[in-house]
Amino acid sequence: MWIIFGLAAIGATLINLTVFMMEKDYKLTMAIALSLTALTLCAEYSLLNMWVEAKDWGAITDVVPGMSRALWFLTIAAIFMNILPIFLERKRTRMMESKK
Repeated sequence: MWIIFGLAAIGATLINLTVFMMEKDYKLTMAIALSLTALTLCAEYSLLNMWVEAKDWGAITDVVPGMSRALWFLTIAAIFMNILPIFLERKRTRMMESKK
């Protein structure tokens, strides 16, 4: 399930950036992308919980160290890429105001 949410989060992030470049309202797509990122983390945590309940320590020791780093990196990247339009919009607004 986490793969589905993760791919949907990446797609929503790309749509968010595309909508911003088309100079349309991007706030809904930003909220959707960040929500899908949160759902990805919850789904991954649920998977780990299932492994703990099943006492599958081999899976946990194999997957958790790498997934931990990957989830941190991808979550930070998703947050940055989704709030990037806010900063670019502010910069665009300031540039337009300075030209007046």
